[in-house]
Amino acid sequence: MRVGVLTGGGDCPGLNAVIRAVVRRGVNGHGFEFVGFREGWKGPLEGLTMELGIGQCRGILPRGGTILGSSRTNPFKIDDGVERIKKNLAAHGVDALVAIGGEDTLGVATKLADLGVNVVGVPKTIDNDLSGTDFTFGFDTAVNIATEAIDRLHTTAESHDRVLVVEVMGRHAGWIALHAGMAGGASEVLIPEQPFDIDEVCRNVETRFQTSFAPIIVVSEGAVPVDGGDMTLSSGAVDAFGHVRLGGIGDRLASEIESRTGKEARAVVLGHVQRGGTPTAFDRWLATRFGLHAIDAVAAGDFGKMVALRGTKIVRVGLDEGTAKLKLVSPEEFAEAQVFFG
Repeated sequence: MRVGVLTGGGDCPGLNAVIRAVVRRGVNGHGFEFVGFREGWKGPLEGLTMELGIGQCRGILPRGGTILGSSRTNPFKIDDGVERIKKNLAAHGVDALVAIGGEDTLGVATKLADLGVNVVGVPKTIDNDLSGTDFTFGFDTAVNIATEAIDRLHTTAESHDRVLVVEVMGRHAGWIALHAGMAGGASEVLIPEQPFDIDEVCRNVETRFQTSFAPIIVVSEGAVPVDGGDMTLSSGAVDAFGHVRLGGIGDRLASEIESRTGKEARAVVLGHVQRGGTPTAFDRWLATRFGLHAIDAVAAGDFGKMVALRGTKIVRVGLDEGTAKLKLVSPEEFAEAQVFFG
């Protein structure tokens, strides 16, 4: 059997670990051949390929990013996109496809599976917002990077007696902010699921200063005020999946806090730093297991499925289940963090 592999959407620590596991298990365990499709769905759409074998996968386990490249190409937004993908898969002798990606990439995989393409999905997102799996790889790395940044910012905030607002990724789900904020001892965490009251935030800032501690506020990029304000946009442009580019809530919040409290406030935007560089041991472990089980699903002919972590076991769930809805922070989980606010 000849198997195609692609990585779509934003890059993420652990992608190379999945590729390595898929290829090693596929070649040595099942006798498969592989072809790598370049730049996400753009690869099978335009026939962009690269050789993919054990040799190409040596030394990539600790590397961030993806050796296959990525993009946010949506073939369903392109004329004859599906037909072109099917034609190119056939032209390269591809019998099955392993698609590694998040909500958008796996959403495309779901539709292709419904149209008869043999696809197995591997969930990837640093936001940890896919409902079909307990955790996605990349999330742990992002949380560790954000936590280290918060640890470092505590000292400069206290030295200068100022408020520091740390903006982290999280369009609709606040998992990175919640985990990193709690782990880093933030005095407030603001997430998309719980609109914030700027008056309450400022009161907590003033309370923090009264106890001789400088506040650290962690905010998801998609957080919004309770008065019905919109998400802060860095531009009005949208990608192929209709997503606007977010950014700026940290600066907006810091400016508002400074004007209301009279305390100096600065914003620190972590941005793409969160998803670059070396993956953590947990993400390497999870990504490797996902890869092993994904290629076993291909070998079993169990297509239209996504591998997922449930407890400590890797299971297979329908692609439609894995992408049906976003996994959001519950009020109960957010309440645990609120104990430390102010």
